[in-house]
Amino acid sequence: MATATAAENNTFRNEVIAQTPTGHRMLHCLQCGTCGGSCPSGADMELTPRALIALINAGQRDRVLSANTMWACVSCYYCTVRCPQEIPVTDIIYTLKRLSIAERRYKDTDAPALAKTFTDYVDKYGRSFEFGLATGYHLLSRPLSALKMGPMGFSMFTRGRMSLLPTKIRNIDQLQAIIQKAREIGARR
Repeated sequence: MATATAAENNTFRNEVIAQTPTGHRMLHCLQCGTCGGSCPSGADMELTPRALIALINAGQRDRVLSANTMWACVSCYYCTVRCPQEIPVTDIIYTLKRLSIAERRYKDTDAPALAKTFTDYVDKYGRSFEFGLATGYHLLSRPLSALKMGPMGFSMFTRGRMSLLPTKIRNIDQLQAIIQKAREIGARR
């Protein structure tokens, strides 16, 4: 009777692969460091994308899901574009972000709250609403940082770059139908 190898028993890696489009490409990581070297936020990350992949392969679920890496990622896809193995690094980071939120593993960040506020506005209006984002998130979650942002907000308002009232995109019902369909598909998975 053959025993399962450690690689076959790595349920965390298998879960990440299953939840990431073309996630199986992660198995081809050479650990070359191109992803981390390309990242504009790399200096702010506890773990580089290369280190994330190595830890996923090692089954280090807690270490990976509690890292700040997913929250420092700016989703520029530069790591993915430059990867010689065509690994969907940014998509893997999104998978890890979803798992971190679902398991409440994130720490020292309020990025999930900011992301929820932002997506609520996009769901309702089809676009971000900066003034609402600032008041709905910063004033309630970080009032002192909101005060620091006052001069920038005033400058944006006087230059016509920030509205005091939200506006909807045309055909918002079409976007909302797409979002609803995506949620239904996500719920089935």
